[in-house]
Amino acid sequence: MSIARTFNNWRKYRQTVAELGRMSSRELNDLGIARGDIRDVARAAIGR
Repeated sequence: MSIARTFNNWRKYRQTVAELGRMSSRELNDLGIARGDIRDVARAAIGR
């Protein structure tokens, strides 16, 4: 994997974690995401 792709995946992961982390538990629940699953969802967003 190239350095640029690795960096872009890291940025996408961090952005996803940050955005979901700012949501309330109710908003996350509406999306079907538990607060403890945020990192797993972010990993899935980058295809891992």
